[in-house]
Amino acid sequence: MRYWLDLFTWTTWREHKDAGAKVSGFRERRWRTVQRMKPGDLLLCYMTGLSRFFAILEVTGEPYRDSATLWSEATFSARVPVKVVLELTPEYAVPVKMLSDRLSYFQNMRSPHSWTGHFRGSPTGVNLRDAQVIIEALREAERNPVYREFDPRKLERRVPVYETEQGVVTIPEDEENETSQIEAYYSGEDAVTHEEIQWLLLNLGSQMGLDVWVARNDRGKSYQGMSFEAIPRLRQFLPTQFDDATNKTIELIDVLWLRGNAIVAAFEIEHSTSVYSGLLRLSDLISMQPNLNIRLYIVAPDDREDKVFREVNRPTFTRSLKPPLTEICQFIPYSALRAKLEKIKDVLPYVRPDFLDTISESLEAS
Repeated sequence: MRYWLDLFTWTTWREHKDAGAKVSGFRERRWRTVQRMKPGDLLLCYMTGLSRFFAILEVTGEPYRDSATLWSEATFSARVPVKVVLELTPEYAVPVKMLSDRLSYFQNMRSPHSWTGHFRGSPTGVNLRDAQVIIEALREAERNPVYREFDPRKLERRVPVYETEQGVVTIPEDEENETSQIEAYYSGEDAVTHEEIQWLLLNLGSQMGLDVWVARNDRGKSYQGMSFEAIPRLRQFLPTQFDDATNKTIELIDVLWLRGNAIVAAFEIEHSTSVYSGLLRLSDLISMQPNLNIRLYIVAPDDREDKVFREVNRPTFTRSLKPPLTEICQFIPYSALRAKLEKIKDVLPYVRPDFLDTISESLEAS
């Protein structure tokens, strides 16, 4: 028996069920891998966007090709007949990060988010030890369900992706009315400002005992009367180990966390119209310093996740960079950051930077 990773969106899973739950399909370029599947093999199903394992399928027959329409997102012509062995609804599914101490994906990572590279496409083989961990967790969740909240909008995300020889990419379209929509959304009593998020990140880094840096052109700003320049541990100068071009890029990044001369994390806050400028700065940084092992984050309003997803999966970021930006950059929604900081506000000095992994989300296309 072999074990395989099978990626689904909420949409493709519903369409799988609507078609009788008797076939699983993959992109044509995966046909060579699909041909290795045999009856009795198990497909471990993972829901992208939600980053949770939620089902087990058993292969019941030989692989075949078929272009009949079963899914709206793509043809998925490389197919195998299957039956459902186990299924959990999204709220009771198993978050992959809950298994991080037991799965090989999280061991010896060259960057904090390199584990996401294992979930960029399917099918891929799963080794016996990882398979046993995943199956055990799914069966335990079936026996003893644990409710875990999630943003329902993640289930409906349907960003078009396009097949290339190197993988899948997105081609964003112009969004003419986006500015007015955002301004309308972020008005009134619940308004969130760029300065608020910037101050929260600066204060958080400082409270954790890290040095912090705010973008050179934002140093004179404040939030609710609290000046950025008054934040303890705010650095006046950047580390000197980089060349002038790198420093010119770094000094315009919204927020940096530093430990000594090492950059721990970089944050771009994309509050309004285009997310492209922040991504370009992060891309430039990786292009100039490809061995730099730091955490990269795009922090943006919750309803901008699709926009960020489309932009970061452009060919220029996924095909040209080594490693791809999608592999090393994560998304943090405003609501998750604010809620988490409210919950841990009394213990900030004892928090470590990697706690952000609990609220950040992968931006990789499957």
